[in-house]
Amino acid sequence: MQIPHIPVLFQETIAAFENINDGYIIDCTTGYGGHSEGLLKKYPNISLICNDQDDEALNFSKQRLKDYENRVTFNKGNFEHVIEKFKAENIKGVLADIGVSSLQLDKEERGFGFESPVLDMRMNQNQSLDAAIVVNTYSQHELERVLKEYGEVREYKKVASLIVNNRPFSSAKELSSLLAKKMHKGKIHPATLPFQGIRIEVNDELGVLERLFDSLENAKLKDCIIAIISFHSLEDRIVKNYFKKWSKSCICPSDAFRCTCGNNHALGKVITRKPIIPTKEEIKQNPRSRSSKLRIFKFD
Repeated sequence: MQIPHIPVLFQETIAAFENINDGYIIDCTTGYGGHSEGLLKKYPNISLICNDQDDEALNFSKQRLKDYENRVTFNKGNFEHVIEKFKAENIKGVLADIGVSSLQLDKEERGFGFESPVLDMRMNQNQSLDAAIVVNTYSQHELERVLKEYGEVREYKKVASLIVNNRPFSSAKELSSLLAKKMHKGKIHPATLPFQGIRIEVNDELGVLERLFDSLENAKLKDCIIAIISFHSLEDRIVKNYFKKWSKSCICPSDAFRCTCGNNHALGKVITRKPIIPTKEEIKQNPRSRSSKLRIFKFD
């Protein structure tokens, strides 16, 4: 079968799990199954739980991984629920490649791309909230919040005003064309950050990520590797902050005169003090990898 996707930080991600000799690895965001196939090939003694909320991704991966079907369990759902569902299994690794997948970006009918004839952006096509609702019905104040907090758009007030004064929009192409005409052209397309903000709002991406981390913390997974690939600063900040919190042994207030908490609260250790980023060669081969960062944590 034709493989239409290059998984980012592939070798580095597979290597993150090299000391696992048994049990399950959960791939929270299976997508086209690139990382999953790499793990199954490299580590013959492990099994995988392949999770995704996208039917198209799961159907593709079931075909791609059929040679390993006795070692793979497929699960449809948002990854915020997957740890709770499978925590009774012998989980030794968790991988999450956060954000929109190439599968979704490359299909114009999904409404993520600048040239798309629709305005959708739902990762789970069964949910009701889509980009058309956000763009065409949110108040100017609500749009400013989305663009500022999630898109990190410098001129968020101007962009929100442009949207409100020119709506309704029927397609992503219509919206991106307007922004290309009216906004300053820098190194990236003027619609890039607004589209990021709208997409994060539609899919509650930051809330879902935080709930994944809360579920990992509550599950008390022993001797488990957590590897997270993020693609922008908002995601990476959440990953970094949770890993920092989990590695703190003393949880006394910063102004405490001396430690009274027992100084034994660390859940594990951060494996990557600095995030692993793609090489120049990988970025050249796969430009979409350029903003990716891999951070790894190990629960004791």
